[in-house]
Amino acid sequence: MGYDTAPVIPILYEDNHILVVEKPVNVLSQADSTQDEDMLTLLKNDLKVRYSKPGNVYLGLVHRLDRPVGGAMVFAKTSKAASRLSDTVRKQELNKRYIAVVHGIPAQSRASLRHYLLKDSRTNTVRVASSSTPDAKEARLDYEVLGQHDQLSLVLVQLHTGRPHQIRVQMQAIGCPLFGDQRYGAALNKAGQQIALWSTSLSFDHPTTKEFMAFRSIPPRSYPWNNWNVVDLINDKLNTLTDC
Repeated sequence: MGYDTAPVIPILYEDNHILVVEKPVNVLSQADSTQDEDMLTLLKNDLKVRYSKPGNVYLGLVHRLDRPVGGAMVFAKTSKAASRLSDTVRKQELNKRYIAVVHGIPAQSRASLRHYLLKDSRTNTVRVASSSTPDAKEARLDYEVLGQHDQLSLVLVQLHTGRPHQIRVQMQAIGCPLFGDQRYGAALNKAGQQIALWSTSLSFDHPTTKEFMAFRSIPPRSYPWNNWNVVDLINDKLNTLTDC
């Protein structure tokens, strides 16, 4: 797809060091063998045009979102910022919260999940394994149910590790696959449904000023999100967490 027909990417914040944006759904974070459009290329092209930059534009990928997932992402505009933000990610100091709609009602309204996940690179799928399985990696998250409607639950998720497909696999492991997830919930989801997973909150210390930065992104007001007043639920919960 050409740049002139590329999706508009909302900018949540930008300075000389970082770029925080809202990733559209079904856009790759980084280019792969499909040659489909990706965030890194689209944003580099946008910076090149907006600032009339000659030659190559630097932009560092700090973290990824799965292709069908939308929401807040941060990119580094300098190599120094990229190095420091990557260190923030490594130290698990990049605080990421997601909002999701899952099938069913979790047995506990709030809980911490800990699994060991094994990725099959050939099929690009992930499964729960035992802790003794070679190459299996620990995955940890906390979730809280914010609302329920017609056998669907709205959950807020905080990641403590960043494993591939982590939220999708761990929620499926407790019997609550994500709405629209064709890979890990095909038995409950219809073909063509959009996965209901959104990167709703990012917070971290600025890589150069050390100022605390916090950003929010709200999922679209379409089904199944429109079963709830998502904006108020998210803001109330995140404000409470920020005040603690």
